[in-house]
Amino acid sequence: MLRPRLLPTLIATVFASAMPQAFAAVELIAMGSLSGAATDKSGLGYQLENGTAANLLGGMGSGLAWAGGNTFLALPDRGPNALAFNPLVDDTSSYIPRFHTVTMELKANSAGAGLPFVLTPTLQSSTLLYNSTALNYGSGALGTGTVAGKSYSLGNGAPIVNTADKFYFSGRSDNFAPGSSSNALNARLDPEAIRVSNDGKSVFISDEYGPYIYQFDRASGQRTRVFELPASFAINHLSAQGTVEIASNAGSGRITNKGMEGLAITPDGKTLVGFMQSPLAQDGGDGGRYNRIVKIDIASGATSQYAYDNQIGGKNFNSSEILALNEHQFLVLERDGKGLGADNSAATKQLRLVDLNGATEVSGIADLRKQSGVALKTTQFLDIRAMLNAAGISDANIPAKLEGIAFGADVMVNGVLKHTLYLANDNDFLGAITPAGGGTASQYNNQFYVFSYEGSDFVPQAIAASVPEPSSHALMLAGLALLIGLGAHGRQQPGR
Repeated sequence: MLRPRLLPTLIATVFASAMPQAFAAVELIAMGSLSGAATDKSGLGYQLENGTAANLLGGMGSGLAWAGGNTFLALPDRGPNALAFNPLVDDTSSYIPRFHTVTMELKANSAGAGLPFVLTPTLQSSTLLYNSTALNYGSGALGTGTVAGKSYSLGNGAPIVNTADKFYFSGRSDNFAPGSSSNALNARLDPEAIRVSNDGKSVFISDEYGPYIYQFDRASGQRTRVFELPASFAINHLSAQGTVEIASNAGSGRITNKGMEGLAITPDGKTLVGFMQSPLAQDGGDGGRYNRIVKIDIASGATSQYAYDNQIGGKNFNSSEILALNEHQFLVLERDGKGLGADNSAATKQLRLVDLNGATEVSGIADLRKQSGVALKTTQFLDIRAMLNAAGISDANIPAKLEGIAFGADVMVNGVLKHTLYLANDNDFLGAITPAGGGTASQYNNQFYVFSYEGSDFVPQAIAASVPEPSSHALMLAGLALLIGLGAHGRQQPGR
C-alpha cells in the first residue's frame, strides 16, 4: 500500500534524528519486482534432478552490483533446493551458478500519489559460470542410500552441458573431492555476493562452500583467478549434508552455509572486502558475536583481517552483505531470518556503518572471544524495517532474506541531486513453487527497493562502459550446443 506523495518527506523526517547528520535525508523513492517463475536467458532447456527447469529465473538477490548507468548484475545462490527430493544432498541440484544482467529503469511517477519514482527491472542476459579445466564432481554415491526407510539414488553431479573446455560449477553439495574445503577445483559453488571491476571486464564473486573469492570474465563467465583466503577459514571434513559437516568441524573454520556471505570493492577498484556471515567455529560459531572481515589487495592477493561486532540491542545477528561507502567506511546489512518466506514477521533489518580506519588487524588472534577492544563498533545508517513499515509494508510482508545492496547512479529528487541505494532479496526460488508458508507465489517475487540520500562521504565507484552482452546469434549457438549436449549425455533423472 502506497501513501500520498508526502510520504517520503515524512519518512526522512522520522529518521533524521536517529542517523548521522551526513546521512539524515534518506528516502524510499521506488519499488519494483521480477517474477521468480519466469525463464532466464541462460539457454538451458532441460530439467534438474529435482524436476525443476534448469533455466528457471528463481531468486536473483543474493548479491547485487552496480555496473554503471542503469545496469546491475544480480546473483542467485546455489539454486532451487526448497523442493524435497533427496535429503542425502540437502535437496541441492546441478543448478549452474550464474549472474543476471538487469536494467533498472527509474521514471518519475506521474500518478500524483505514491513514491516519487516507478522502478521497472528488466532481465537482459544470464551468464553461466565455468572453469576451463576439469572440476571435482560427485559420483552420486553420497546421494544414494536409505533415509527413514525410503531409498534415494542420484547420478553423476557434472552438468550435462559440460564440454571439453567448459566445466560448469554447480550448486550440488556432493561436488567435491576429499580434503580441505579450500580446494578451488571443487565444483560446488554457493554464490552470495558480486562486485564489478573498475574496468567493467571482470566480476568478483564470493562463495560460502569454500569459502572462496573468485574472479570471472564478465562477458563469458570463465573463472580467471582464485583469491586464497587464510587457512583458518577452511574446514577439513566435507559432507554433502550440512548438519553432518557442521558436526564434523566443530573446532575450527567457517560454519556450513554461513561462509563468505558479503563482498565489497573499494571505489578505486584496488581492494576487496569480504565478510563472513557468522563467526568462525573458533570464534564462537553461528550465534556468536564477532565476525571476521577479510581485506584483500587485488594486485598482490595479500589479506588482512578485522573483527566485526554484530550485536544489536544485546542480540547477535548474522551479516548478509557489505558495501563500500568510500575507501574506509562500509555499510553492513544485518538482518534476522524473519518475514515473508519464513512464515513469521520481520523484526530487525538494518544497514550499519563501520569504519576500518585505525582498526586492529586480527589475523594473529585465534579466538576473537578472548580479546577485548579489537572489534569494530557500528552505528545505524538505516532502519530498513521501519522505513518499509512507513511505506505500508507490514512485517509479515517484508522479505525475510534481504541480501543484495548496491549503489546506483545519482538521481534528481524534487530538484535535488541525490545518491541512490538499491536493495534486493533472496527469495530462495520460492516464487516458482507453491510456498510452504502459504500465500501466493507472486508474493515471493524478486523485490527491489530504491532509496535516495544525501551524504558528503560517499565516493562512487568509477566503472568503465558496459561490456557488450552476448548477441542473439551467440545465444542461438549456445542453444545448439545444448541440444548436442543433451543428445550425447541424456537427461538427468530425479532421485527416487
